[in-house]
Parts: sequence; structure tokens; C-alpha cells
Amino acid sequence: MTQEQWGQLKQDLLKSIGKSNYKSWIEPLELSHVEEGVATFAVPTSFVGNYVSQKYGDQILYHARSISPEIRRVHFSVPANQSARPAMARATADAGSGAQPAAPAQREGSMPTAPLDRRFTFDTFVVGKPNELAHAAAKRVASGGPVTFNPLFLYGGVGLGKTHLMHAIAWELSQRQPDLNVVYLSAEQFMYRFVSALRERKMMDFKSMFRSVDVLMVDDVQFIAGKDSTQEEFFHTFNALVDGGKQIIISGDRAPGEIENLEERIKSRLQCGLVVDLHPTNYELRLGILQSKVEYYRTQYPGLLLADGVLEFLAMRITKNVRVLEGALTRLFAFASLVGHEITMELTQDCLADVLRSSERQVTIEEIQRQVSDHYNIRLSDLIGPKRVRVFARPRQVAMYLAKHMTSRSLPEIGRRFGGRDHTTVMHGVRRIDELRVADAQMAEDIDMLRRALEA
Repeated sequence: MTQEQWGQLKQDLLKSIGKSNYKSWIEPLELSHVEEGVATFAVPTSFVGNYVSQKYGDQILYHARSISPEIRRVHFSVPANQSARPAMARATADAGSGAQPAAPAQREGSMPTAPLDRRFTFDTFVVGKPNELAHAAAKRVASGGPVTFNPLFLYGGVGLGKTHLMHAIAWELSQRQPDLNVVYLSAEQFMYRFVSALRERKMMDFKSMFRSVDVLMVDDVQFIAGKDSTQEEFFHTFNALVDGGKQIIISGDRAPGEIENLEERIKSRLQCGLVVDLHPTNYELRLGILQSKVEYYRTQYPGLLLADGVLEFLAMRITKNVRVLEGALTRLFAFASLVGHEITMELTQDCLADVLRSSERQVTIEEIQRQVSDHYNIRLSDLIGPKRVRVFARPRQVAMYLAKHMTSRSLPEIGRRFGGRDHTTVMHGVRRIDELRVADAQMAEDIDMLRRALEA
């Protein structure tokens, strides 16, 4: 493969993975040499090499082989002159295998599995009401004993914990039963291995490898939707394993029946087992995740102070994606460590201004007032009116609380929208609801239900 061909390959990758991913991971690569069927690429760090091999190795190999059929492997290494960095990334993708260095040890003759993140274990998974069923099902499968549901299908939006649970199952099984042939890979990797086997006329080897596994785990199954040949092979692999009493665990971004362009017979097979939804996180779960992360960061940044209310603020403001939430906390601790300041509310808002803007809820005070009135079955005029009887005062405080946390309006402005009340009245109402959320389970449930309805 020439430098000109490498340039064309990069353009193909740009189209398939997008500009942002390309700029971060593909642009830093340099074609070093091709020797004995191995295309070697120089990478700036071993981390980049390992990540590219894991995430894009199969794609690079697929495109490279379409240009130079003699290429059987792609290899990523740190140049020797970069002595200050690790000497070798040792990240390699083999034709039809995708072997990676971070995966658990496999028994001799088994198929290499995609790398697993050592952070993604059951011990680090924070359990709450939105994910407790998925966690329990995953633990049951990971126990290694017979289960009554096969496959286990986990689905939910981005950043809700599907991949974490998949990795946790794989780690647990590898520790409990080291001789078990557990294969974890993405649906995208399944497709590229299938295409490579077709190209090399090694379909019998491909079928033999996949039908010999004890546990097959496929992440993001929606990727094969619309890809007829891959779906055909996936269907036959699925049936062969289930008929052989082997366990299958699948994840997707939505329920099987809702995945467009997925064959009906595959949908039917996926729905035969246990289908579990990881619901969007609630406030309590997000706060628990942050508190768990803080315990770790305290060991990394000893002596760094965290002001009261910061975690509660983040849990309330960043609601859509746990990855964004965790990333925000990581950035916050790193920034505070660099500048040598306590993590205060002011520093949090300055450091995370862009994240908070993108997570800003498009909710108005009027919408909150209408939703609260409907929820408590009172008239809107009574909610914002002067009456102080408890049947109106408590919902009024709830609405003020939500307006404080779900809009960017100031306390004086919120007070004006509630019949011209003083900002101190708003502060009192917010504090009172904060207290009740801790002491009264019904109040906590009301707040969570209202917040979900407003965010919908």
C-alpha cells in the first residue's frame, strides 16, 4: 500500500466514521511500512494505538484489503525515536480476528474477543430504580449457572450503562470460569469479520469459530440493521448457539421490535428471551454515580475541597447522559487541581459553562406551573394566587423548586411569576422542598415524576 493509497483509505474512513472521530483518531496515524502482509502505522502514543486498534482496527483492515489484498493484518506502534513514550503500542488487528491486547485470557484455540474496560465491573456499577432489573438480570447471567432466559437483551439510550453491564458480565464470567469461551464484540466488528471471511473464502472457519463459543456477547446490534448478508449469518449463528444451549447477550439502543430494517425473524428471536430496558436516570441515581466517582477522585486529588451543593447541582442539571455527567466531573476535578482552587459553585459554572449550556432545559416557568397544577389537581390561579392554605402552598413551593432548578431565571424573577412574591419567599420554598425530598418519599416521587414530564 502506497502513501497515495493510504490517503484514499483515510478519505473512506472520514466518510464512514465522521469528521470528529476522524480528526481525533485517524488523522494522527502515519503509514510506516508494509511487510509480509502486515501494514504498520505509526501512532503518537500507545493509548492512541490501543484505542484505534480496538475501535477502528477492523475497518482499517477492511479498507486496506480492498486496496491491497495481500494485507492480512494492521499494526499500530509508537516510533522508536519517541523514547519518552512507551516503546510499543502492541495493538494489532488480524484479518478476521480483531485480536486485542486488553481482553481476558482466552483458552487455546478460542476466538479472540474485543478488549474489555477494566473499569466496567459490577463493583463500579451504581444501581438505582431505573437500572435495577437490568443489573439483576446481568448478575444472574454472569453467575455462570443455567438461566431460564436466552438471549438476554439490554436496551436503552446512550450513556445509560448497557456497555458497562456487558463488560461486567464478561469480566465476571472470565473470573468464575476461566475455561469458558466468552466472546464479546460489537455488531460492527461481527460484520467486518464476516466480510473478511467472505473475501478470504474462509467462511467455514468463521462459522466454526462463532459456533464454538460458550457465551456470545454482541453490543449495539442495531448496527447490522439493513445489512442483509450480515443479518443472514447472524441469524444462523444465533440459532446454532441457542440450539446448542449456549448463552447469548445482546445490547441495542432500542427494543428489538423498534429497530428499523432489522429482519422480522431476528426481532422474533431476540424477543424470545428477556428484554430489559435501562431507563433514563433519575436524580437519585445520578447523584449516587457522582458520589461514587468523587470517592475515586479524592484518591487522585488528595486535599482538593468540594463545596456543598455542587454534586446536587450537577445531578439536577445534566440529565440526559451519564457519560456527559461523569466527563463533567472529571473535567471539574482536573481544572480545580490545576488552578489550585476549591470546587465551588462559581468555579463549577465557569468550568462547565459549555456543558451546562448544552444541557440547558428548554422549560419555562409557565410550563412548570401548568404541569404542577395538573399534577395536584388545582387551578393555576390558586397556584400563583395569594391563598396560603397548605393545599395550594405546598404545590406552589414545588413549582418554585422546579423553576429554580430547571430554568435559568433568577429568584426575584421567579417570585414575580408567582404573584409578585419576594425572592426570600422563593428561597424558603426551595429549602422546604429540599428538606421534604429527603424526609418524604412521596414528595421525592412527585418531584421526579414532574421533572420527567417536563423533560419529555
